[in-house]
Amino acid sequence: MARAVVFALLGALLAAAPASAEQAFPVRLASATATGAATSGPSGWADFCQRYASECNHPRVRADAAPIPLTPETWRLIVAINQTFNDVIVGVPDNEHWGVVERWDFAEDGRGDCEDYVLLKRRAAIALGLPRSSLLITVVLDTHGDGHAVLTVRTDRGDFVLDNLRDAVLPWTETGYKFLKRQSVENEMAWAAVETPADAPALVASSR
Repeated sequence: MARAVVFALLGALLAAAPASAEQAFPVRLASATATGAATSGPSGWADFCQRYASECNHPRVRADAAPIPLTPETWRLIVAINQTFNDVIVGVPDNEHWGVVERWDFAEDGRGDCEDYVLLKRRAAIALGLPRSSLLITVVLDTHGDGHAVLTVRTDRGDFVLDNLRDAVLPWTETGYKFLKRQSVENEMAWAAVETPADAPALVASSR
């Protein structure tokens, strides 16, 4: 999907978000993701940053470190971003798409795996004004125990997950996933282990 197409979609998001995003605004506060020790980042992210240096390693501004205020307008936008890219990208594994085991990219041909969805959603959210420090690429084990990537959005009402396996934007503790690692708030090239609550409820996997 070419950059021009991505930004055309962003314009449609702005126009359609109030009508297309039907998921109710969360009235119950979610929790913030707890992180622990520093850990290594995915090799695919390091390779991506070598090829797309302008997308990575941006200096953090102290004012951006706080979670974003989650207003009804911001919620509709987050839900619309998740829904839009879930609809327009066809899920294809890297070995079939790129002919390699692991490659992170922007799926410019409209196909990609979980990391490619995340990168497009992250780019869209940044272009629409959300701070990079509240948009954290996160590695999990899904409900089948397989490695998976999602985008965590840090808000003042808790951390929510944009996921290509489901259109609903959920609190991170309600995904049924085991969270392994995510980008650091202070440095997007640094990664930290995630401490998953023992009582996080499990959900049935999506059929997408």
